[in-house]
Amino acid sequence: MALTPLDPETITHGIQLAVAPVFLLTAVAGMIGAVAGRLARIIDRARVVEQQARESPDDRLLARVAAELGTLRLRGRLANGCIALLTLCAFLIGLTIILLFLGETTGFLGARWAVGGFLSGVGCFLLALLCFLAETFIATRLLNFELLGR
Repeated sequence: MALTPLDPETITHGIQLAVAPVFLLTAVAGMIGAVAGRLARIIDRARVVEQQARESPDDRLLARVAAELGTLRLRGRLANGCIALLTLCAFLIGLTIILLFLGETTGFLGARWAVGGFLSGVGCFLLALLCFLAETFIATRLLNFELLGR
């Protein structure tokens, strides 16, 4: 692979090409923060529920606690899956940026790899959104409005 001289116009064009995927990286970073916050709340709630189970001899409460812990486990797994997919998305988008920049500034022919990396990253982002949606559906299903009926 022969290196070509780097003129400012080529570098500028390479940076312009690489900037578009950066917007997706910004969205991914925001989602990772949001999902990590949800995961922290899931863990905190599981600790409270486990403590209630340890302190209560009531069998009805224990059955309700076991059901809630199962739901919290599922929500935690969905949040973890979402974070993993978002992290993989960020990696693939970062790789796309590198490939686009190298393609513009050197003789490297990585356009197909860049397209594949970008599409894979977007696919991971969409799957992460589905995990997030499933987790929020489960979380709202868990809401109990018994006091409203009184």
